[in-house]
Amino acid sequence: MPEIFQPASHFAVIAGWIVGAVAIAYGIGLGLSWAVQRLGRRSSVVNDIAQLTRRPVRATLMVIAASAAVHRVSDPESSWRGWLDHALVLVLIATITWLIASLAAVAERRAIARFAGGDAGLTDADRHRRKIRTQVTVLRRLVIAIVVVLGAAAALMTFPSFSDIGRTLFASAGVLSVVAGLAAQTSLGAAFAGIQIAFSDAIRVGDVVVLEDEWGRIEEITLTYVVVHLWDERRLVLPCTYFTTTPFQNWTRNATELLGTAELDVDFTVPFDEMRAELDRLLHANPLWDGRVGVLQVTDAVDGYVRVRMLVSAPNAGALFDLRCDVREGMVAWLQHANPGALPRRRLEHQSGRDVGLRSNSEPPRYRKADSGLFTGNPEAERRGRAFDQAEDVVPDPDRELARVRYDGG
Repeated sequence: MPEIFQPASHFAVIAGWIVGAVAIAYGIGLGLSWAVQRLGRRSSVVNDIAQLTRRPVRATLMVIAASAAVHRVSDPESSWRGWLDHALVLVLIATITWLIASLAAVAERRAIARFAGGDAGLTDADRHRRKIRTQVTVLRRLVIAIVVVLGAAAALMTFPSFSDIGRTLFASAGVLSVVAGLAAQTSLGAAFAGIQIAFSDAIRVGDVVVLEDEWGRIEEITLTYVVVHLWDERRLVLPCTYFTTTPFQNWTRNATELLGTAELDVDFTVPFDEMRAELDRLLHANPLWDGRVGVLQVTDAVDGYVRVRMLVSAPNAGALFDLRCDVREGMVAWLQHANPGALPRRRLEHQSGRDVGLRSNSEPPRYRKADSGLFTGNPEAERRGRAFDQAEDVVPDPDRELARVRYDGG
């Protein structure tokens, strides 16, 4: 009898077998996960396998069970058997790829637990652990990318026409290689930059960096981009090529200790010895100070002010910023209470209108003959100049000025 006239009960039986097989496989997967978790109480490796692979293992068992049920109860000559088998093969390839990627995650977790365990700290051992963590994470991402590419290639190989496509691509390999190279130049460059960052130790997960006029902590490093957790809770995402082509600051490259300054402009009457004693008191009372550097220096004295710089040290960038703020606030409070006269002030020298030549708009312009600069250069000339200063101001007379010019020209 033609297949299109087969009773619906036949397809119901096939569907029932498939559902039953999938249910049994799911139950087997649950039991297997339970048994592995029981064994994982004694082994951390088995525990990681049970946690990270239970879903892909169940999916793989269910696909295998469904494929076995289809082969058991269906006719190999059925028209729908071919595409169903093909679909099950594709799903099986996907679940196996998922399983291998999960095993890569297990290897990453075990490597980090053994070689890079613990929190990010300040010692050389902590920096080494951050380096290992960064490299292992990048390797895991690279392995997963390779596994996914191989899985996609395996899926394409199941199509009969793939060989014809391959021959066509091979015939035009020269043109396609150039086009692919140009199209993937940026992506490949970013991928290689990510690998270079992971193994060159330029930055690590947890490093404090300053870039793009922002400072933050390296939160994640992938094959193509780096995520920086900024100080104000923002995330700055930069391509890996940025860190291989653009200069940036790494405050925790070899050590986390840093120096910082807090500057104040004060009056010339400030007592420097007392100010240094107050700085020492503030630093010793602050737990953020690491005890390495605490210096007060006068760096400038211009424009009526004295610029005082307080150089302090702290174990890390966050503590340094808070310490600078505390020192600046404490020093200002000390100046306000103990030495208010040392606060910045601007001095103005008052001169009379006679000295500066100020007159009302209604008065004619006046001048002093001593302002001409003729009575300078020797003591006798200065004496005559002082005598001239005592003379009264005169109103300029054009006739008198003309007569004087003619007399001088003589």
